[in-house]
Amino acid sequence: MANVTTAQLFEEPFDADEYIERLAWRTPGGGSKGGAEAFDPKKLLEEFVNHIEELKQLDERIQRKVEKLEQQCHREAKEFAHKVQDLQRSNQIKEAADIIQKLHLIAQELPFDRFSDVKAKIASKYHDLERQLIQEFTAAQRRGEIGRMREVAAVLLHFKGYAHCVDVYIKQCQEGAYMRNDVFEDIAILCQRVNKQVGEVFCSPETVMAKLIQSIFENKIQAHVKERLDETRNSDVEQYLKNLYDLYTRTTALAAKLSDFNLGSDKHTFLSKLIKNIFSCYLESYIDMERQYLQNRSGMILQRYYDSKNHQKRPVGTGSIQELKERIRQRTNLPLGPSIDTHGETFLSQEVVVNLLQETRHAFERCNKLSDPADLPKNAFSIFLLLVEYLCVDHIDYALEIGLSAIPSADAKNVNLYFLDVVQQANTIFHLFDKQFNDHLMPLISSSPKLTECLHKKKEVIEQMEVKLDTGIDRTLNCMIGQMKHILATEQKKTDFKPEDENNVMIQYTTACSKVCAYVSKQVERVRRSMDGKNVDTVLTELGVRFHRLIHEHLQQFSYSSMGGMLAICDVAEYRRSAKDFRVPLVLQLFDTLHALCNLLVVAPDNLKQVCSGEQLTNLDRNLLHAFVQLRVDYRSARLGRHFS
Repeated sequence: MANVTTAQLFEEPFDADEYIERLAWRTPGGGSKGGAEAFDPKKLLEEFVNHIEELKQLDERIQRKVEKLEQQCHREAKEFAHKVQDLQRSNQIKEAADIIQKLHLIAQELPFDRFSDVKAKIASKYHDLERQLIQEFTAAQRRGEIGRMREVAAVLLHFKGYAHCVDVYIKQCQEGAYMRNDVFEDIAILCQRVNKQVGEVFCSPETVMAKLIQSIFENKIQAHVKERLDETRNSDVEQYLKNLYDLYTRTTALAAKLSDFNLGSDKHTFLSKLIKNIFSCYLESYIDMERQYLQNRSGMILQRYYDSKNHQKRPVGTGSIQELKERIRQRTNLPLGPSIDTHGETFLSQEVVVNLLQETRHAFERCNKLSDPADLPKNAFSIFLLLVEYLCVDHIDYALEIGLSAIPSADAKNVNLYFLDVVQQANTIFHLFDKQFNDHLMPLISSSPKLTECLHKKKEVIEQMEVKLDTGIDRTLNCMIGQMKHILATEQKKTDFKPEDENNVMIQYTTACSKVCAYVSKQVERVRRSMDGKNVDTVLTELGVRFHRLIHEHLQQFSYSSMGGMLAICDVAEYRRSAKDFRVPLVLQLFDTLHALCNLLVVAPDNLKQVCSGEQLTNLDRNLLHAFVQLRVDYRSARLGRHFS
């Protein structure tokens, strides 16, 4: 309230006597003309003392405020004076630049012999002013004064030193820009920042931006690429190829980002040329290094595998003699050459296959990125040929050769048949090989003439291996039949079908039949595990047909009494039950017919003709029917031959 009261006492116009009079009048007991209270000089004195103290404090506050305002006024006046000086200086530069530019142009037309001194002075002044402008631009850039940079750049535009001004700008832009471990990320951030600024400074921002990017590629990126690649080129080819792929991929990705900026009319060609200038010396030798690395790496993977098996690879013969042996083997199933014992080892490794395919997949990826588009199909095909060489020939085909050599002869006894394990693993590998062919090679060659060549090579390789697989399977089936034949020869007795006591025979299948059926069941299951798709039915059909032929021929070796014929029927019924496991209609039909034929061994003589005319036998050759009837012990005594005359 005191401050308010004091402020009210200072109303304009100010009069000291009037001010004191008003103060006394407002003070209780201080009025000179009486009033509600009598005049009290002590109260008036006390009020004057207090008021004087308030005035002192008010004076101090006002004085501090005045000083602060004076300082602010001096500072603003100084800043304003600087701005005026800058504007004046700027204007003098522009004026001087305009004058010296015109003088410089005029001096070009003057004859040198008469005006050499004048021309020299003008040139000196021209260069001095140009240097001062560039220095001013540099200082403005360091201060971050975009407006000043724009003014100086506009003046320099008509000078020869304008290009140097741009160079200075580009150099200073990159100072402190590469602070991270990722140079490509640094460059992307730098260019993004400069792209926003360059349009505010230069009248042709696309030219400056293009020059900045050119500087970055020719200096920073090129040095980075050289450092990364030169350190591994001769010492670690695998790492060199990985680095080359990574650097090229990241450089092209960066170029794709930079293409979003305005770099002129043909920016894509411009960026492609910058990339080519950096990588051309590396890309020229890329495919040779890729192939050499893949050869060495694939060979090492295979050798490491065979070493782990303590296996010394056997030389696989080639040439006319080997080809002759192969043709003889395929046609006769003779195991030419010594049979070896692999102890159940297939010499096929899924780990090896995965490693080879992985190395090849990486090679295809690098090939796709690093090859010239015109050379891509050719380069991809050369990589595919290496895959064929090391995977298909050196590993799969070698395992097939070993597997074929390990298949025992058909008359061997109690043999273990491992070739079906080879077949099973080879099928799995074929699927992986085919998947890589379709997923990684086809996209690289699908629209080129190399497609036909690749498909032909693939077909040729697979057909060659399928011949060996078919040969091995055929010989394995022969071994299975040989084993069945051995069981029958050792277990089947002549008295089985012509028992001495016809009245003391239990009607059930024979021991030989039981063991053969048990063996057949295991082999059928083994075939199912080893094959896939239609191959299962194909192989089981062949095995079933041979199984039927064996039993058919086996039964024709015996003479049958009436009770023996019943036992034969029981055996064939059990064989037919095994035939159902094949799930092949033809095989079941063959055993159905064989079962019907065995009925000829027990049917009453008067009913023979009727049975032979039955549904299952009517279409069979009469000689076959007659041959079965001849197996009966009562054939001659009952004059059964007359039914076939």
